[in-house]
Amino acid sequence: MAVAVSVLFVLPAVWMLFGSLAPGNSVISNVSPLSWHTLIPRKWTLSNYRELFGALGFLRPMFNSLFVTFASVAIGLALSAPAAYALAVVRFRGREVIFSLLVIGFMIPFEAIAIPLAHVFTDWNLDNTYVALILPGIGNGLAIFNMRQSFLGVPASLREAAVIDGASDFRILSRIYIPLNGTTMINSGLLIFMGQWTAYLWPLLIVSSDSKQIAAVALARTYTSSLFDFGQLFAAALVISIVPAVVLFVLQRHFSISIATSGER
Repeated sequence: MAVAVSVLFVLPAVWMLFGSLAPGNSVISNVSPLSWHTLIPRKWTLSNYRELFGALGFLRPMFNSLFVTFASVAIGLALSAPAAYALAVVRFRGREVIFSLLVIGFMIPFEAIAIPLAHVFTDWNLDNTYVALILPGIGNGLAIFNMRQSFLGVPASLREAAVIDGASDFRILSRIYIPLNGTTMINSGLLIFMGQWTAYLWPLLIVSSDSKQIAAVALARTYTSSLFDFGQLFAAALVISIVPAVVLFVLQRHFSISIATSGER
């Protein structure tokens, strides 16, 4: 039963892969009647990929998406970790209020504030810039919440011993809290990564220049009601899907190692 369910989940991805190797709209024309050729194309071609990265210029939007996403992860983790450390460990007046506002903040759908925020960025002359694409993604309240809850599990005696030895808060964070919470750091990084990689509304609002456009929006703008190529569409969708799949595959080993390490402490 589990194998059958797994096959059902994998089947759309397989169809997308084979559809990207089918010429033109033949992947759709073979849907009815259902046959093996619905899944496996009669003719195989790489022209969809050549057209995608050639005439359609999809390489630039892919670079933009990669740059924005990985820059957001790096900056987001660099800012979120100290914020989570302060909310979990440092005692100061109003800490619980700030934490409550943080929780409320990430419960508000981004779509509710996207248009007013776009007006603010336009007034600041930040539209059509990488800064506009990166900035909203680095303040991920869920990532901070995730880290803060994990940091609370670190024994206070470790920090007290480090303070007695003269370690600064930055050193305590980088040498104790982050290494002991590797799994949480990976999880938080993935939250930021997926939030930026799957973003569509915000780039659509804040970027009109083709040179700064991300992959998902560039793909949507390529085709109209009178011009649509399913083979190229499947190829682009596959390329966009491969990136998070590779990231998850690479981090899976580190994720397992982090779990094993955390179990030893």
